[in-house]
Amino acid sequence: MSPSGYSLRATVVDSLLTAKRPDVPMRVALRNTAAVILPLAIGIASGHPGIGLGIGAGALDTMFSDQPGPYRQRMVRLLLASLAAGLASLTGFLIGDQLIPMLIATAVFGFLGGLLVVFGTDMTRVGMTSMILLVVTAATPRPLHEAIGAASLIFAGGLLLTVFSVAAWPLQRYRPERHALAEVYRGLSSLARQQAHDEADVPALTDAMTTLQHTLLGRHHATGRAMEAFGVLLELAERIRLELTAMAELRANPNIHAMFRGDAARVLAAIANALEAGESPRQAERALQTLQASENALLSNGGNAEGLATHIHALSGQLAAAVRNANWAGSRGELRAAAAETPLPAALRSNSARATLRANLTPHSVAFRHAVRSAVTLTATLFVARQLALPHGYWLPMTAAIVLRPDFAATFNFGLLRVVGTVLGLVLTTALLYVAPHEVWAHLALMAVLCMAFRYLATAHYGVAVAALTGTVVILLSFEGVNPGDAVTDRVINTALGSGMALLAYVLWPTWERGRARAALSDMLDAYADYLHALARPERRDGRREARTAARTARSNALASLDRMRAEPATPPPLLDLANALFANGNRLARTAMTLEALINDHDNLPETVEMCAFVDHASAALHEIADALRDSRTPDRLPDLRSLQRTYAALLNMAEDRQAADLLSRITDRLVDNINTLSHVIGRSRSKSAATA
Repeated sequence: MSPSGYSLRATVVDSLLTAKRPDVPMRVALRNTAAVILPLAIGIASGHPGIGLGIGAGALDTMFSDQPGPYRQRMVRLLLASLAAGLASLTGFLIGDQLIPMLIATAVFGFLGGLLVVFGTDMTRVGMTSMILLVVTAATPRPLHEAIGAASLIFAGGLLLTVFSVAAWPLQRYRPERHALAEVYRGLSSLARQQAHDEADVPALTDAMTTLQHTLLGRHHATGRAMEAFGVLLELAERIRLELTAMAELRANPNIHAMFRGDAARVLAAIANALEAGESPRQAERALQTLQASENALLSNGGNAEGLATHIHALSGQLAAAVRNANWAGSRGELRAAAAETPLPAALRSNSARATLRANLTPHSVAFRHAVRSAVTLTATLFVARQLALPHGYWLPMTAAIVLRPDFAATFNFGLLRVVGTVLGLVLTTALLYVAPHEVWAHLALMAVLCMAFRYLATAHYGVAVAALTGTVVILLSFEGVNPGDAVTDRVINTALGSGMALLAYVLWPTWERGRARAALSDMLDAYADYLHALARPERRDGRREARTAARTARSNALASLDRMRAEPATPPPLLDLANALFANGNRLARTAMTLEALINDHDNLPETVEMCAFVDHASAALHEIADALRDSRTPDRLPDLRSLQRTYAALLNMAEDRQAADLLSRITDRLVDNINTLSHVIGRSRSKSAATA
């Protein structure tokens, strides 16, 4: 083990052995495979295999743009991928035999394709598809009329995949929205089953909430009365999460706590099942009746269940509203809702694409560095393949385009698994072709099985998926007369070279996460400070929701940065310890803020509201100072005396008439001071250690 805690051997073993549960629905794998196989089968049967090959290849190259989401968003995404595939193919066919123009084209496509990472995973796939098809089609240059025809077939393959993907739109218009909501309510059910969650929420819940925001409120989202019910369910999910967090933070009677949360978990799970199936939530209604009976028993005769009464009443009402709206969302007739469509939070509104690109056209931008790296690597690999006259040399730049990622860990992981998967594919394809009948239809059936395995397993274990892809492509090329044995051998050689050159490009001009982790954590703390600032304005509910959404996004970005830094070599242990401590304590502060928001939502008139808002504003300012100190690598030195302010505020609360709310506010503000002082101490301790080491 190296001093940084990084072990190459452990990283390799972990990459090879770690597998996730497949998250691609079988219906998606089936329809993607059909879009590849059916055109080829029809072409072979009609005596036009070349047409079938072109359409099938277009569908194969664009299939990973068929991702979950509303049908309108999915259609736009697939059309963009199809258009990019057609244009890149046309360029490759036209200038593939001209070295200098082709090198210029690879540099342009590599830079623009790499820069698309600023727009997220979906657009990154579009850029990767264009790079791959440019270098693949350049291997078979054609005159203008043939190039237009061949590129049109590839474009048609993407269109066919689009048709298959959105075919159910008229029959199941809101299915993607219902499934996204079901994932969130299932995550809330898991959260409710936890009696305490000191370290973190259910990990999948945060991602599911972010996905739901984009699904219901992003660009190209559906409109109409049905979306009103979904918007209400989204808002209720946020409020239910707040109440569950607040209940856990109160540390009340564990028996009462466990009983009520168990009832709530059953209601939430039943709502998720009803949403997913598109049916009336009858089971949820029965579970809600049980929960309401428990509520009456616990709070009869004026009991407060050790401070839980307010949250129990609020959660019960929110669950009842969720059950009602789940019934409207799942009906097959006209969907009704009680509230207007939720507006898009400012934190999620799309900025101008031009402004986004302009902001990233600087060497300090990760996207810019990745774009330059992609352009140089794609051009260099194409030049090497042409100069060495490698058989099937287009696999060299194609592999580099697939393997090269914006971070070291992903580049290393994809490169390793691609090489291993290709070798496995060599063995697998050789064995399968040896035992399979030497009939075209038998080979086509084998290709269908391998294609479906590739699509289904790509997110579970990339190496195994590449093994299936190797067989798919080799059999596809065999229909053009390429010898399967030669194709696989050439693929192994070019894949190894392409992966090695991609990793070399990253090592020569790296973007190490250790140089960006402080900024990501600082942004997270700033987002938490903005959330506190919004809580200090109780009358602005929309502002609280937007700030909470932004905080969740910043937390996800910080976690992703932390995960990448853990996977990099030579990460300084003190920096990793600092990041882990800040992230863990930041989670505790976020839960305290969510508890405060739940209390604000549940009380129309909190005691000493003006003083509470002033105190929370001071806490927000302190957190901003801590974030600035972290960003500037210094000790926080302009912090207000939060402990004294909290004691003064607690003394005022002791004179309040609403004792229950006053006690809750006193405990929450005390915990908030602890959270902020701990974060300040962690950063100060880190600076002291650094100074001592120096």
